[in-house]
Amino acid sequence: MITIDHSQFKGRDFISLHDFTQNELKCFLDVAAELKKEQKAGRPHPILQGKTLGMIFTKSSTRTRVSFEVGIYQLGGQGLFLSGRDIQLGRGETIADTARVLSRMVDGIMIRTFSHQEVLDLAQYATIPIINGLTDMLHPCQVLADLMTIQEHKGRLAGLKLAYIGDGNNMAHSLMFGGAKMGLQVVIASPQGYKPDPALVALAQEDAKANGGSVDILDDPLEAVKGADVLYTDVWASMGQEAEAGERMKAFQGYQINAESLKLAHPSAIVLHCLPAHRGEEITEEVIEGAHSVVFDEAENRLHAQKAIMALVM
Repeated sequence: MITIDHSQFKGRDFISLHDFTQNELKCFLDVAAELKKEQKAGRPHPILQGKTLGMIFTKSSTRTRVSFEVGIYQLGGQGLFLSGRDIQLGRGETIADTARVLSRMVDGIMIRTFSHQEVLDLAQYATIPIINGLTDMLHPCQVLADLMTIQEHKGRLAGLKLAYIGDGNNMAHSLMFGGAKMGLQVVIASPQGYKPDPALVALAQEDAKANGGSVDILDDPLEAVKGADVLYTDVWASMGQEAEAGERMKAFQGYQINAESLKLAHPSAIVLHCLPAHRGEEITEEVIEGAHSVVFDEAENRLHAQKAIMALVM
């Protein structure tokens, strides 16, 4: 059976990529690649035999739910799906009480929710690892899978240019952190009023300076994609922003990955999207189904990247 040295990670939370060094993120990626190899070869790897992951969802999901539940099963453990409707957290029990109770019954908690503060509070009171499955501020699990996908297709991370076109949301924030830590040149193009959080941009730029990368925020999407090795986008209106959809549709006109974007990018550029995609809005059907798209490799890698997180921290 595969053996993993988890000594530097055991018991740690996985909340933001900003919390880890470049070498630590490389370790997550190496373990993810090894676990993917084992799974593809049909070799069992019950590293977390007998362990249980509590999975709190106050925000619905396809990829997060399936990848964590299948992942903990493939690692020899079991996952408990806990929706906001099913547990007392949804009826007024405090995060602190939930954290302390679950810490005595399960071995790790993954939470996917709206408020980032909820994840921080859970981590403060829990005595077991907390994994951030998504908040309105950050999506670190997705970006670990993104980095894995880029490395698989490009053979490296450092020095590549990644252009993200669209809302300066949780995806933009985590791409800045992950790209900065791994030495990428990250360019974010968003319209006025939808830029990434300036405080997080400043943190990411510090990370980039220390790791040989860069983080730049632009207005012009066509300028951003020039020579890019990786093109990335996300929906214009995320879950919880449905009331703003019409206003956002107007604001994001021109912020689309399409054939024109690809012509300006590097000839061997790859295209990523965290899904779900609204085809014809932030990305065209032609591009997401085209030869440059690695979107479904990226979606699969959510499974392998998250197995690495669980294997190391749990």
